Amino acid sequence: MSPRGVATPDVSEQLFSAAERVVEKSGPGALTSRAVTAEAGCAKGLLHAHFAGMDEFVAELCLDRFARTAAKARALSGLAGQNTVAGNLDAVVLALFESGGPAISGIAMSRPGAALRIREALEGGAPGFGTIQEAVAGYVEAEQRLGRVAGHVDPSTVALAVVGAAHHLLMTSWPGTPDPRPAMTRLVTVLVDSSA
Repeated sequence: MSPRGVATPDVSEQLFSAAERVVEKSGPGALTSRAVTAEAGCAKGLLHAHFAGMDEFVAELCLDRFARTAAKARALSGLAGQNTVAGNLDAVVLALFESGGPAISGIAMSRPGAALRIREALEGGAPGFGTIQEAVAGYVEAEQRLGRVAGHVDPSTVALAVVGAAHHLLMTSWPGTPDPRPAMTRLVTVLVDSSA
């Protein structure tokens, strides 16, 4: 535990990771500022010293995770011609489901203040599902130019199907439901295999 008055490095990430662990272990109803700071092993007031409240904290957590996945999606273009198309796509899409992805997304949607903050940030240009979809479409186009995806395939439609399915599974999954990742892997494989 960090003693009072001692700086905690990378506070946001420490708290975000702790929140994901709390949700994974105990479900979304257990996500409180006390639970997060206890899991993080830091002072109880640390979360409120860095965030205006739980709505802001949850919104920032979701936006951070969207940004990380968008960065992975943008890096896809550099993988064109390497590994397998399905494997490359699968890695990016599954990043959305890492840690407490489905539960955290559900919490954000159940908290009107967090949902509003997320929507405003996305409207202001923060990376989200649209950014990920554009990157996936660009990657599929790059693979198409290399002949690894059939010419008749519409990259935008593949990207919409992949990202739309991921969004659906994120919004309808919660602790205790079947793991959504195998369904995403099957979808990606079917889309890519059917395009060859």
